[in-house]
Amino acid sequence: MRYHPRLDANQQQLVKDLRKAGILVLSLASVGHGCPDLLCCVAGELYLLEVKDASKSPSRRKLTPQEEAFAARWPVHVVTTVQEAIAVVWRHELDGPEYPNHKEVTHV
Repeated sequence: MRYHPRLDANQQQLVKDLRKAGILVLSLASVGHGCPDLLCCVAGELYLLEVKDASKSPSRRKLTPQEEAFAARWPVHVVTTVQEAIAVVWRHELDGPEYPNHKEVTHV
């Protein structure tokens, strides 16, 4: 297990904003071996999110070979913003009835 994982610059703020939106978030960044950065839970559904920094060039946002191998076996969603992350975990539910723990994000 890695003790000092390298985090993308936007990851901490993204986690804060997801939690403000009522989404349960667990950081998996220290796991390594291509494991995605975040495990999110909404209404009993689990989502694996790999966070990439949108301020970097597209070539620097590519998945590493280990991340690609992990994503080939698991349903991983690559996100660069909190809006993308919320779109993944809330899917179409944002247009339907709200779940009790859903809150609008005000920071973004």
